[in-house]
Amino acid sequence: MKYSVCIEALYGKNFLVGLQEIKGLGIDAFEFWSWWDKDVEQIAAEKERLGLIVAAICTKFISLVDPSQHDQYLAGLKESIAAAKKLGCKTLISQVGSDTGKPRPQQHAALREGAKRAIPMLEENGITLVLEPLNTKVDHPGYYLSSSQEAFEIVREIGSERVKILFDIYHQQITEGDVLRNICDNLPLIGHFHAAGNPGRHELDTGELNYSNIFREVQERGFQKYFGLEYFPLRRARDGLEKLPR
Repeated sequence: MKYSVCIEALYGKNFLVGLQEIKGLGIDAFEFWSWWDKDVEQIAAEKERLGLIVAAICTKFISLVDPSQHDQYLAGLKESIAAAKKLGCKTLISQVGSDTGKPRPQQHAALREGAKRAIPMLEENGITLVLEPLNTKVDHPGYYLSSSQEAFEIVREIGSERVKILFDIYHQQITEGDVLRNICDNLPLIGHFHAAGNPGRHELDTGELNYSNIFREVQERGFQKYFGLEYFPLRRARDGLEKLPR
């Protein structure tokens, strides 16, 4: 199982301490949200010292559903790719922005066309962009993209191996449920996973989701990328990480 620990979620401001701890626990990959407020060179050096992999970071939070922001989005993507290359990271997480109030087909088309404009830059640099649906019921009211089915539809319309979906199991359980069927029916379109217990967004052994079954089924279907652990621990971070399905 290829786990990636979201350092900010599990360790807060204790970023470098978190890197040392996950290495000691036998986890070799990590991810984090914003690179622009951190010392990327320091993180890169510590990653090399510990022999870790950066599985994913975020690109700048600029709207894809608002066409007037596409140029700004692409400029932020260019900066994010430069940071990713310093870190040896091959996956960039992209949120898509808040609902603008325009008709949904119009926003859907804007999202698709904005992501299409990113493809040459992604191909040139060997980067995969993963678009992230989020739940609007609990955590992200007003966000545009919540349905995994719409997200998969957009990726199919884009038609590039460089643009896939980040399937966050926690978010999609809240939004629509039936997560294992939705995952297995669309697995080639998924470039990264996030996982947390629901309700509460805590350790994987809390709540209603049977992660042992989910992970086993996805692995058996040949998924080779990372399962990102993006939750807010109730216990010491290491306690939940020691109990992960293996």
